[in-house]
Amino acid sequence: MPGLIGPVADEREGLLDYLAQQRYVLCLAAYGLTDQQIRRTPTVSSLSIGGILKHVCRTERIWIDIVCGLGLTDPGDDLRLAPGETLADLIGEYERVATRTEEVVADIDDLGRPVPVPRDVPWFPDDVDAWSVRWVLLHLIEETARHAGHADIIRESIDGATALPLMAAAEGWPQTPWLSPWRPPARPGQRSNSAGWSP
Repeated sequence: MPGLIGPVADEREGLLDYLAQQRYVLCLAAYGLTDQQIRRTPTVSSLSIGGILKHVCRTERIWIDIVCGLGLTDPGDDLRLAPGETLADLIGEYERVATRTEEVVADIDDLGRPVPVPRDVPWFPDDVDAWSVRWVLLHLIEETARHAGHADIIRESIDGATALPLMAAAEGWPQTPWLSPWRPPARPGQRSNSAGWSP
């Protein structure tokens, strides 16, 4: 996927394409990192790239559960990785969640369809009875974009890599006078997860 989405035919396509783009740039923050590096917390925050990926994936799954009328489920401690969780696990789960979101939204005729507000959640409004599917998709774009920015800062703190050089590396862009694709630092004995993986 390039740095910008293409023209969109309608609102549904636009919402899904922008959500997919934000998922993609979030995953790019993990490109080339090891399973140990995705656990690092190099800023004053306790956030890691792996924790952010896990959180955003579960958040999307929960919102689509709400759209489907399955109610609100407890995500648990979704900002921390369990022992043994890998980058491949996180990306695979995120891809499954994304596929489900697209399938669910494709089956909804009207994006204005009401989505009842779960009760007894302190950060949800008491004076609103329902959102819409459209509102949920916009919220997921906002949530994913916010955390993609967090992940960019964490990644830059880990090894100095930034979004466009990572995208250039992941997509095989040629070197230009104004952009060099990211390359893993040469460190003896260190292995990268980047081989064969495309966000």
